[in-house]
Amino acid sequence: MSKVQPIMLEGHMAPVSHYAHGCRAGDRLWISGMVGADADGNVPDDVVEQFKLALATVDAVLRSQGGTPQNVVKVQIFLTDISDRPKINPLRESYFGKHRPASTLVEVSALVAPSMKVEIEAEAVLD
Repeated sequence: MSKVQPIMLEGHMAPVSHYAHGCRAGDRLWISGMVGADADGNVPDDVVEQFKLALATVDAVLRSQGGTPQNVVKVQIFLTDISDRPKINPLRESYFGKHRPASTLVEVSALVAPSMKVEIEAEAVLD
């Protein structure tokens, strides 16, 4: 069995509980749910801005391990308002380009803080 390596990023919001930004074991990478907050924990009001921040942190974990969006095999998105999907979908399409990972998008009643509207987690297989 491959050793599990926790990944902690500098310059991004610290985890709000007992977890790492991601974990790698061999060629597998699991990225924890990332929310739309900056490094200081500030959360913009707009769901699109939150999505950009969350996706940037997902991307930072991925790239810290030598990955790219094309390495993502599964993405999960949690929205507090499912009607926001059309607002964030163009950003997903831009980020992944022609690559289409498996995906789940669900509405949830709340995230870790009341001001948070979106959370993204992902799984990747690295080269």
